[in-house]
Amino acid sequence: MAGRTIMHIDLDSFFVSVEQVLNPELKGKPVVVGGKPDRRGVVATASYEARAFGLHSGMPLATAVRLCPEAIFIEGNFARYREFSRKFMAIINEFSPSIEPMGLDEAYLDVTGFESIHGSIRQMADRMKQRIRSELGLCASVGIANCKVVAKIASELSKPDGLLEVTPGEEKDFLAPLPVEKLPGVGKQTLKIIKGLGVYTVGGLSRMSPRALKTHLGSAGEMLYRFANGIDDRQVLPPGEAKSISRESTFGEDTRDLSYLEATLWVQSEKVGADLRKKGKQAKCVTLKLRYADFSTITRSRTLNEGVDTDRAIFETGIGLLERALAKEKQAVRLIGIGVSKLVEASRQTMLFAPSDRKLEELNKAIDSIRNKHGFDAIHTGRVVRLRDISFHS
Repeated sequence: MAGRTIMHIDLDSFFVSVEQVLNPELKGKPVVVGGKPDRRGVVATASYEARAFGLHSGMPLATAVRLCPEAIFIEGNFARYREFSRKFMAIINEFSPSIEPMGLDEAYLDVTGFESIHGSIRQMADRMKQRIRSELGLCASVGIANCKVVAKIASELSKPDGLLEVTPGEEKDFLAPLPVEKLPGVGKQTLKIIKGLGVYTVGGLSRMSPRALKTHLGSAGEMLYRFANGIDDRQVLPPGEAKSISRESTFGEDTRDLSYLEATLWVQSEKVGADLRKKGKQAKCVTLKLRYADFSTITRSRTLNEGVDTDRAIFETGIGLLERALAKEKQAVRLIGIGVSKLVEASRQTMLFAPSDRKLEELNKAIDSIRNKHGFDAIHTGRVVRLRDISFHS
C-alpha cells in the first residue's frame, strides 16, 4: 500500500526497566525477571547487563544462573507492568489514534500524514520517546518505514533507546544483508529448511522463486517472500476481542502423578471459567497443552456441540484429553495448560437446563462473587490443597 508511514515502537527490556524505575538500586546491574533460579521457569526479560553474559528471554532460569551467578533474579509483578503499559499506550494514543498494541510493551502506529503536525515523522517519534522517558522513566526504540515488517525490524535493530527510519524505496536494500532469522515468522524449523536451501540472508531469500518457497514452506513461503522484498500490505488494526482464554503452569518437578495433574487442571479450569463468565462468553472448543520432560510440547483439542462456561464442563473435557494423552506418552509432565476458544455470546435458556446444570451455574456465580470481593484464594475445593507452590499464568 503506497504512501503509508508505519511506526513500530517497543519499550526496551520492559519488565526489567519497570523494576529499575521502582527500585533505582537495580540500574546498571544484571537483572532477570522470571522467577527465582532454584525454581522451574524461564527468563521473561533480562537487562542489557545480563544479556552481555548470554542471557535471553525464554532461557531456563537454571541456565541463566550458571551463566551469570551475580544476576539479581526477580519474580515480577504483572499488575505493575500492566499499569505501566496502560500509561505507555495512553501516551502514544495522543500522537496517533491508529494504534495496534502487540502485547504490553510494543505497538504499531499508522502515522501517515502526521508530519504536518510535528514537522516530520522523525520529530514525532523523538517527542514520543521523550514523553515516555520523562513520564514513565522508560526507554523506547522506534522503527519507521512504509510497512509493518520493515518498521518492526528497524525498531529491533535500533535497540536500545534508538530510532531508525527506512527511506521509502530502500526497504529491499535495507533488509538484504540481514540474517534471514531477522524476518518475523522465521522460527527454528523454518530457519532449518531455509538454510537447507542454501539461503542465509534476507537478500538471498528475496531472490528465491516464490513457487519454490511455497513448495518447501507452504503458504508461509509466500508471506516470507513478500517480507524479504519489503512488501507488507497489512494494515494497523485496533485490538480486537480476545479469541481464546487459557492458563498454564510449570511444575517444580516433572510429574506423572494424576491427582496432582488433575488438581492443577481444576484450578486452571476455574480461572478460565471465571474469565468466560466475566466476558459474558461461552466456549465451543477446549484445548489441553502438555510439555514433557524432554521439552516436547503437544496440544489436544475437542470441539463441543454447545458452548460452555462452567468450571466443571471445561475441567471434564480437559481430563478426558489428559487421560488419552498420558496413555500414549510415558514421559513425566513439565507443564500443563488448558484453554478455550471458538467463543460465542452466552445464551441462557435456564428453564431448559437440567437441575444439575442450573446448580452448577448458581454455584459458579456464588464462587465468582466471593473471589471478586476477597481474591481467588478466598475459596478452594479440597482437591487443590497440594498446589500451594504452583503459579498460574494467563
